[in-house]
Amino acid sequence: MSVRLGKIGYLNVLPIYHPLEVGIIKNDFSIISGPPSKLNRLMDAEELDISAASSIEYARHPEKYYLVPDIAIGSRGPVQSVLLLSRTPVKQLSEKTILVSSQTHTSAALLRILQSELWEIKTEFTSGDATFILEKGDRPDAILAIGDEALNLRHHPDYPYRIDLGESWRELTGLPFIFGVWIVQRESLETNQHKIKNAVKMLLESKAWGVENISDMCTLAAEDSCLNSKEMCSYFDGLVYDLGSEQLKGLTLFYQYLKKCGIIDRAPELQFIP
Repeated sequence: MSVRLGKIGYLNVLPIYHPLEVGIIKNDFSIISGPPSKLNRLMDAEELDISAASSIEYARHPEKYYLVPDIAIGSRGPVQSVLLLSRTPVKQLSEKTILVSSQTHTSAALLRILQSELWEIKTEFTSGDATFILEKGDRPDAILAIGDEALNLRHHPDYPYRIDLGESWRELTGLPFIFGVWIVQRESLETNQHKIKNAVKMLLESKAWGVENISDMCTLAAEDSCLNSKEMCSYFDGLVYDLGSEQLKGLTLFYQYLKKCGIIDRAPELQFIP
């Protein structure tokens, strides 16, 4: 059987998956694409072997997964694709309701942390499809948009206040923020250790090829985006695909804040595939 690999359906992971999908890195993956929330559910249900997942998914079920080393999706400042779009300054959102994309778990948790630790406000959340709601003519007080939707909505004229959550996290902590990690089912590893470890090796080779050829990835990504090649390169330049010491510090601190805010019961230990 082929290894079931989950892929976030956003342009920001193109450098990691393109070499696999076009055969530059030979593999036998069965790739399943979807928003982070879908991949989280599939991993939790043991329907994927390896997947990109929301950082918070690992924190919720650390006993079920191993982290894949040296690969992540995050930012070292402005991320551009995780935005709080507001009709008023952020401090004036207290006691109001924010429309949150149903596709996100980590970004919603990050927003809770920033509200508590940086802006000192409390809001209500409601979930929905921001693009559809805006097309109907409704105008929520604020919208948390992620991924390609955030790139498409970031210049919406009715939302002049645009808060980049990656930049806000750096303002709070001085560290990179890791929105997504790659995780392995412990059960899959125990059942077929050789195949899973070989699949991890191919995934990391694909990431290395994509990062090395990032300018070509920018041009390719721009073909399916509202961003031109120059804007896409600016977007990719703000992303991090590594999980080095600074990224691990940021991830560990995020988990500590999740516990402080009562979102998880305890901050998990970071355990990588042995």
